[in-house]
Amino acid sequence: MVKLEKIDDSKVALEVEVDAEVVAGALDEAYKKVVKKVSVPGFRKGKVPRAILERRFGPEILYEDALDILLPRAYGEAVEETGIKPIDRPEIDLVQFEKGKPFIFKAVVEVLPEVKLGEYRGIEATQEIREITEQDVESRLQQMRTQHVRLHVVEEGPVEFGDLVIIDFTGFVDGEPLAGGSGEGYSLEIGSNTFIPGFEVQLVGMKIGEEKEIEVRFPEQYHREELSGKLATFKVKVNEIKRKELPELTDEFVQEVSEFETLAELKADILNKLKEQEKERSRFAVQNEIVGKVVTASEVAVPNVLVEREIDRMLAEMNQLLMLQGLTLEKYLEMSKKTLEELRADRREEAERRVKTNLVLEAIITQEGIDASDAEIDERLQEIAESYKQDLQKVKEAFAAEGQLSQIADEIKYRKVIDFLTDAAKITEKTVPAVQNEEAQNAEAEEATKEETTASEEKEA
Repeated sequence: MVKLEKIDDSKVALEVEVDAEVVAGALDEAYKKVVKKVSVPGFRKGKVPRAILERRFGPEILYEDALDILLPRAYGEAVEETGIKPIDRPEIDLVQFEKGKPFIFKAVVEVLPEVKLGEYRGIEATQEIREITEQDVESRLQQMRTQHVRLHVVEEGPVEFGDLVIIDFTGFVDGEPLAGGSGEGYSLEIGSNTFIPGFEVQLVGMKIGEEKEIEVRFPEQYHREELSGKLATFKVKVNEIKRKELPELTDEFVQEVSEFETLAELKADILNKLKEQEKERSRFAVQNEIVGKVVTASEVAVPNVLVEREIDRMLAEMNQLLMLQGLTLEKYLEMSKKTLEELRADRREEAERRVKTNLVLEAIITQEGIDASDAEIDERLQEIAESYKQDLQKVKEAFAAEGQLSQIADEIKYRKVIDFLTDAAKITEKTVPAVQNEEAQNAEAEEATKEETTASEEKEA
């Protein structure tokens, strides 16, 4: 017997009563396990009669194992019977557990809250498609030239910005050799800002074979604290100078770097691809707009436990990115003068948005009966297998062994529900003229610069 009590929008209490006959069966199972572990004089291990076992050790010796048997079964059956969807471990309170009597316990658990969906069909949205111009094509061609830049050795003349120089260097701080501050045959691009600020610019004007002493100061916020703000001297010798030479945009160049025969064919292909990319970008943008409006129109109490988990996930991702930069989350917090609690607070609003979005989309998936077929799951697994050059069956077995097939199914369902909302929306397509396109690109570039600056500051921090 199960009684369900709603505590709030995302928490319920279950009172579960298990028949005395079931309790007796669990105690019998517990006896079969316990008797194999205990020793009683006069009896072989595993052969002690239950009555003697209970008289010698007390009937309570069976309770712990019986509880381990009863509780998961009874709780699982209660969850299935009531149809609740727990999102956290329950808090269990034992009310009654005695031989010959029903087993009664209470379980308080966080559950998926009810979502009051707003209108999600016919959402009005504008899909802005930027006009692709000849300038965009030329920009892509310039990128191709840069990717296939040629280097030629400079026999005479000084180092210039953009040159690649091969140098030997030895660093000193306070007159002592700098640990890790020396190298031979080191390749450095002037202007790449990969060295200490002020180092590369002082190489400009030097010639092959020239030696020079360079003074630089380490940043105040440097990843090696013992060097922060320190003045350093580097003895540098230029061994070789290489200069970049961009290839000419000719049919010969096109044949060398692509499958096309002429520059005109390559330009036409670039134009078509840029248009397709723009369509994909604009579709992604309008889908975000549609989902955002659907979420805003819906009501749901976001459970704190899910928000905390999402923050955990966000910080784990952040830590991985920091590790790629040679930092850790702890080091980042130390240098940015933030506590972990402050960082979690900074991420809370975004975490709440993500959780609410997922809850709303899951509610629509349920209401619309959206599912992932076996064929769709196999198709997605095939894509993964091909990307890793693995056999499909091996990939499928690996995902099944890790219990990740459900994640593949969820991924498919989320993609399908977003496509459903997009197809059901009232979308107005709008072509953004080249002038507005350029203004938008400039604004994006400015925003990207701000983000890069922030990221750089955080990295240095």
